[in-house]
Amino acid sequence: MPEYFERYINAVGEVELSQAFAESIRQLELLDKNLLSRLGDKRYAAGKWTIKEIFQHLIDWERILSYRALLFARCKGAASQNLDENLLASNMNAERRSIDGLIDELKTARASARAMFESFDEKLLLNTGICWKYEISVLAMGFTIVGHQAHHLKIVEEKYCRLPNP
Repeated sequence: MPEYFERYINAVGEVELSQAFAESIRQLELLDKNLLSRLGDKRYAAGKWTIKEIFQHLIDWERILSYRALLFARCKGAASQNLDENLLASNMNAERRSIDGLIDELKTARASARAMFESFDEKLLLNTGICWKYEISVLAMGFTIVGHQAHHLKIVEEKYCRLPNP
């Protein structure tokens, strides 16, 4: 398991990737959008992200990680461009968005990622590439995508409000 990404991968249960994607979408569908809307612009501490910013971050990285997985699937051994996550975050404009819109966009991005991963055969899922400074397989990228959501929703639950279990 690639160092650094293990915290996301370990956040996903012992399930097949297709089931992990399905459960992650179901988790998004169960969210209380009214409650999250009331909390959307609040910060649990100075310098921490709002709930809106957390969801925008998930959307942005869903797309980035999906692109990287596609790159590794198609170009075995490829290296992805490094990105400054703080620079990305400083330009997200999440405060202008609604929770409904953010969650709907995340569900759309997740459904797209799920379809892409379902199109990969076993050979492509085992291809690897360099993400940041670590070698990682396409399959592990899929679990990283799902686990990234689980990681951030756990923060929402611990710092903001109780979330329903999928």
